[in-house]
Amino acid sequence: MRVDLFDFDLPDERIALRPAEPRDSARLLVVDPHAESALSDHHVYDLPSLLRAGDALVFNDTKVIPAQLEGIRHRDGAGSQQVSATLHMRVGPGRWKAFAKPGKRIKEGDRIAFGHSGESCFLGSLDATVEEKGEAGEVTLAFDLTGPALDEAIAAVGHIPLPPYIAAKRPEDERDRADYQTIYAREEGAVAAPTAGLHFTPDLFAALDKAGIERHFVTLHVGAGTFLPVKADDTDDHKMHLESGYVSGEIAARLNAVKARGGRIVCVGTTSLRLIESAAGESGEIKPWAGATGIFITPGYRFKAVDMLMTNFHLPRSTLFMLVSAFSGFETMHAAYEHAISTGYRFYSYGDASLLFRKDQ
Repeated sequence: MRVDLFDFDLPDERIALRPAEPRDSARLLVVDPHAESALSDHHVYDLPSLLRAGDALVFNDTKVIPAQLEGIRHRDGAGSQQVSATLHMRVGPGRWKAFAKPGKRIKEGDRIAFGHSGESCFLGSLDATVEEKGEAGEVTLAFDLTGPALDEAIAAVGHIPLPPYIAAKRPEDERDRADYQTIYAREEGAVAAPTAGLHFTPDLFAALDKAGIERHFVTLHVGAGTFLPVKADDTDDHKMHLESGYVSGEIAARLNAVKARGGRIVCVGTTSLRLIESAAGESGEIKPWAGATGIFITPGYRFKAVDMLMTNFHLPRSTLFMLVSAFSGFETMHAAYEHAISTGYRFYSYGDASLLFRKDQ
């Protein structure tokens, strides 16, 4: 499909720079293409009344790491230069794929000393060699440290990699360390938050438990590729970046049992949806799964396992707006976003949420 079909005008003031307080007070737009009135306005704390006993929420329990690194590139005969790198996928105990800036000036074999820059004092010691250079500024970094020692150094030196549409408006601060993390995060490795999960609170969990709605956790380490714009003119020409994750055998069995007894699988966030759809067979059975997925969902995709999706509002021309258009219908989602913009919904990572019903396939 043409990428420009997924474009829309978003006023700058609709971009949220901080989350709602409390988190579950954010607005929630329910989109049901089968209902007489496809759109209805609610709040996230209404979720228990919008679902049914026996439904199962699927959360991504990945934990955001401070993956934004600043440093100095050194090269024999070429002097030094300030660079930044956003880690996005671990490929070994001491190796990460990253998006580097300025990417064009970085070469294989360069040494980068992270933890300090031309304007700041020394903060720590974290050195790496550029092992491989790919496209669009992507590099593979081989760090001098490995395993837990590398994790500790990244935690000490790195910054929370705020999405570019927030970082362009204000710097990251200490508050983001808590705001940009779900309350159930436990598996370290993401460089971007599964943002639909940011709306959940202990009180909301208690209300969902009381309503008989199950909670299950899978892990997909979200990469910085989720923020990359689609530069191709046609969706067939866009290449998704890989993200690693897993669905345990226990969770797969529990979710299959939910479906067998007539319950619905409700994914919290596009990350958990993409993982569940990667793990599902053509019959809809969810299987244990581990690895890297680059699943790219656009209109015409046949969903195999997921019945409902809770997700925030996404960027124009983004792969995620394409995904929700596939899930609830192209025209329905354009109408939903027009409604959200005209009635003051807040967009993107710190913004409001939507609860989407899957259209007939």
